[in-house]
Amino acid sequence: MNEQTRRTQTSLALDVVTLAGDLPASTDFYAAAFSPLMNESAGTVELDMHGTGRFELAPTPPDADGTGAEDVSSQFPGYVVTYALAQPSEVQAVMDAAARAGAQVLKPAKKALFGSFSGSFRAPDGSVWKVAADSSKNKGETPAVPRPTEISIILGVKDPKASRTFYHALGMTTDRDYGNKYIDFQPQQGMVRLCLMPRAVLAKDVGIDDPGNGAGGLSLNHRVERREVLHHLMTTAESAGGSPVAPQESAADSDPSCFTDPDGFRWILAT
Repeated sequence: MNEQTRRTQTSLALDVVTLAGDLPASTDFYAAAFSPLMNESAGTVELDMHGTGRFELAPTPPDADGTGAEDVSSQFPGYVVTYALAQPSEVQAVMDAAARAGAQVLKPAKKALFGSFSGSFRAPDGSVWKVAADSSKNKGETPAVPRPTEISIILGVKDPKASRTFYHALGMTTDRDYGNKYIDFQPQQGMVRLCLMPRAVLAKDVGIDDPGNGAGGLSLNHRVERREVLHHLMTTAESAGGSPVAPQESAADSDPSCFTDPDGFRWILAT
């Protein structure tokens, strides 16, 4: 096995993004807003977001006392999912579809800085989405189902450069690096891109004044082929500043192990 192959097999990658909420309501919302390919499996719903990322909808796990998780529908969850499209008309179409399906519009779609066009909304499960196009001019007809060019998940962190060091230790490779303003990592083919921004700046960008301090409803998933890789990543995460945690009850994969990064974002590793 050469060094590049070994590094790839033991590096962290964002395979699936899990969003927890009311499962029937979430399923209806995402079907209406994005028209993804959907597959129900083991009490969850898997979403193929048109080949640019995989999401999983899961029921909200109960609190320790069994009364149910805290309502996060009005809070900043600490992250933003960016849904990149080709042109403004597609942005408007997705924003309109999301609003009709029950989303709370945080920023109406409009021309933004540097010629881009974007809007943001809060989904019924509490997740916050930014829908954006690089250009403010339409280039063609609006398709019936706008397909994203890329999906990113931006984590709101205390110190992007410190978080970069953590993810570098786990084998991720930086793509664009603007210091403590914005950092992202190279995604694998067909997967969601992971990004870092200061939490307060990220909240303000999508129209939320209070950045809060939680990471509600989100789990980031990486799947490995061998137990020894799972144990290697867990050990590396802990030595780099992460914290091991008990897996959520909703984790359906075999042999799951979980950790949080230095800002409290949960990763689930499974064989």
